[in-house]
Amino acid sequence: MSTARTDEGLALRLSRQLPARPEVVFDAYTDAEQQKIWFAILDTEPGVVEIEVDLRVGGRQTAVWGPDRDTLFRETQTFLEIDRPHRLVTESVGSDPEGSTLTTRIEVTFESVDGGTLMTVVQSGFPTPEARDFFATHAWVGAFDRIEAYLAQRP
Repeated sequence: MSTARTDEGLALRLSRQLPARPEVVFDAYTDAEQQKIWFAILDTEPGVVEIEVDLRVGGRQTAVWGPDRDTLFRETQTFLEIDRPHRLVTESVGSDPEGSTLTTRIEVTFESVDGGTLMTVVQSGFPTPEARDFFATHAWVGAFDRIEAYLAQRP
């Protein structure tokens, strides 16, 4: 992980090599039905996962998830750039169960390497180092773990 301050505020950069071609990883990351599976793939108890995707520039992805209806996280991403299967840029507006909100910019790239894909995330606009570090050490690591587990179980 690398962290930095940019013109858009604090930023992070994370990468993970995943066991599938870029087209497969891009689709797993952007397709609502596949997301519903990998969002919950490592959970030991059933929870709430609701996702809708309108994958076009100007379109939105809305995700609502959590352990129960009283403890939900929400995120709406507006697609700014789509270059399947190489690059995706969104503006993300998220909120936690207490109602705190955060708006950031997320750039995800998918690079073919050694029969798999190097997925790299650059997220910027964090208001504090603590918010950035939470996403760097928990949120994105968890997302990468879930996507990797999903891709590993695919035929």
